Amino acid sequence: MPPIVTPIILGLLVLVIIFILVRCIRIVQQSRAYIIERLGAYHATWNVGLHFKIPFIERVAKVVSLKEQVADFQPQPVITKDNVTMQIDTVIYFQITDPMLYTYGIERPIVAIENLSATTLRNIIGDLDLDQCLTSRDVINTKMRSILDEATDPWGIKVHRVELKNILPPKDIQNAMEKQMKAERERREAILRAEGEKRAAILEAEGEKESAILRADAMKQQQILEAEGQAEAILKVQTATAEGIRLINEAAPSEAVVKLKALEAFSAAANGKATKIIIPSEIQGLAGLASGVLESVKSDEPAK
Repeated sequence: MPPIVTPIILGLLVLVIIFILVRCIRIVQQSRAYIIERLGAYHATWNVGLHFKIPFIERVAKVVSLKEQVADFQPQPVITKDNVTMQIDTVIYFQITDPMLYTYGIERPIVAIENLSATTLRNIIGDLDLDQCLTSRDVINTKMRSILDEATDPWGIKVHRVELKNILPPKDIQNAMEKQMKAERERREAILRAEGEKRAAILEAEGEKESAILRADAMKQQQILEAEGQAEAILKVQTATAEGIRLINEAAPSEAVVKLKALEAFSAAANGKATKIIIPSEIQGLAGLASGVLESVKSDEPAK
C-alpha cells in the first residue's frame, strides 16, 4: 500500500507545481499595464509581452488600462457672479500615463477627479455672470483642463479635454431667455422687412426717374426731328422759290406779263373770301388797260 500511494502523491505534487508555474506566466495585452508587488511592496510595472511571476512572493496588484478614458459626471449646482444657480455637468477625457502613480498616488482617483472638477467649476463660474457662462464655454473648458491636468499630474493622470456637456439655468431664467430671443428675432425680422421696403421704394423711385428721363429724351428727340423736318421743308420751299425766280429771270418776261402774273397772284390771294383788297398802282393801270382793250373789242363787233 505505501509504495503505491507515494507515486500518486508525487504525481499530484508535480501536477500542482506545473499548474502553479503555468498560472505564474502572464501575457500583458496591448494598452494595459500590470503593477507587480513583491512581498507587499511595489516591484515593477509590466508592459506588453510575456512575463513570469514568482509564486507566493510576487502578485499582480492592479491591472491598469492605458487607453484614453471618459468620465461623465452628474450635474453640479454652481452659483454665478450675479447669484444665479445653475446645473452644469462635465465630461472629462483623461489617460493614465504612470500606472504606478495611478495605483499608489491616491485612493479612488476617479472620485477624486469628480470632486476636483466640481470645486474647480464652482470657482471658475463664481467669477462669471450668467451671460458670460453661456457664451464662454471654450474659456471655461480651457481653464478647467489646465487646473485639472496640473492637479492630477502627481496621480499619473493626463487630462486631455474637459467639456461642459450641459448648462441648465433655472426655469424662470430659461423662460426669460426664450422671450428675449423671440423679441430679438422679431426685431431682426422688422429691421429686415423695413430694409426690404426701403430698398423696394428706392428701386421704384429710380425706375420712375429713369422712365421720366427716357420719356423726356424721347420727346426731345421727337421735337428735334420735327424741327429738322420743318427746317428742311422751309429750305426746300425757299430753294424752289429761288429756282423759280432764277428761271423767270432767265426767261426775261415783258412788263405786261409780269403785271398780269401779279394780277393773277392777287386774285389767288383773295380767293373770293377777302372783303377788301389793296391793288398797287401798276396793277391798276394794267387793269385799266385790259378794260380799255375789252371795250374796243366790243365796239368793233357790230361793225363786223
